[in-house]
Amino acid sequence: MKSGLIVLGIVLVVMGCVFTLQGLGYLAGSAMTGVTLWAIVGPILVVVGIILIIQAARRGRPGQTG
Repeated sequence: MKSGLIVLGIVLVVMGCVFTLQGLGYLAGSAMTGVTLWAIVGPILVVVGIILIIQAARRGRPGQTG
C-alpha cells in the first residue's frame, strides 16, 4: 500500500508538470497547448502528488501512531 501511494504521487507530479508546461505553451503538440485551464490544474496535481508522497513516506514509521 505504501509503495503504491508513492508511485501514484510520482505519477501525479509528472502529470502535473506536463499539464503545466502544455498549458503555458512550452510543450506543444496537443489540444491542451496554450489552454489556461491546464496551467492551473497542473500545479494542483503536483501539490496533491507531493502530499501523497509525504503521507505515504510517513506511514508506518516506528514510534508513530495513526
